[in-house]
Amino acid sequence: MNAAIVTGASRGIGKACAIELAKHFDVIIINAYSHPENLNQTQQLIEAQGCHCLSFVGDIGNYDFVRSMMRSIFDQNLTVKLLINNAGISHVGLLSDMSIEEWNQIIQTNLTSVFNCCNQIVPHMVNNRCGHIINISSIWGLSGASCEVAYSATKGGVNAFTKALAKELAPSNVRVNALACGAIHTEMNSCFSTEELDAFCEDIPACRLGTPEEIASMIWQLYNTPFYLTGEVIKIDGGYL
Repeated sequence: MNAAIVTGASRGIGKACAIELAKHFDVIIINAYSHPENLNQTQQLIEAQGCHCLSFVGDIGNYDFVRSMMRSIFDQNLTVKLLINNAGISHVGLLSDMSIEEWNQIIQTNLTSVFNCCNQIVPHMVNNRCGHIINISSIWGLSGASCEVAYSATKGGVNAFTKALAKELAPSNVRVNALACGAIHTEMNSCFSTEELDAFCEDIPACRLGTPEEIASMIWQLYNTPFYLTGEVIKIDGGYL
């Protein structure tokens, strides 16, 4: 059976992606750490479409957890054709006010998690000579954002990771791409007031925030593009950059 993995699937982009992909795959594998009750809701929505779902609660930034999760997946004799590295957190504030603990947490969640999942899934995809890894990045990884230095750094790392790994895996018929998302209407932006978000939207040519469903639709379209499209960081930001 063909399977897709979505990390950070309890809400926002990850949830929308998992629900969209349930229309197209035999099995959807989802993960979250902070909101297990929301992850359970995602699983119910997936199964309501007649798609089988495996759910794993744990820190995707922890290598031992990811290794255990992947072993459980491989024991099911599934062919994982798509990995969506979506798990992520943000940090808004001056760099000088950021603690080393906060820095390490965002690096682990946003960047180390991508390594963890790819490190475990790549041998499987290479052995099958098929697979597509799509990393959820951000336009701030391309341009940087004031008061989001650590977040920008992690997403810049994801972009470089994507390009390098794509070159490594292309001979094995495995693709790696990234979506550099602009401002998307998710709980990650709940730290901003309505007035702040409205002001930001004035600078977006599309005049609004994007939706998780738009990102999910783009992921499915990207998955279906020709193999020759690999190593790309594709902006989806309403024309902001």
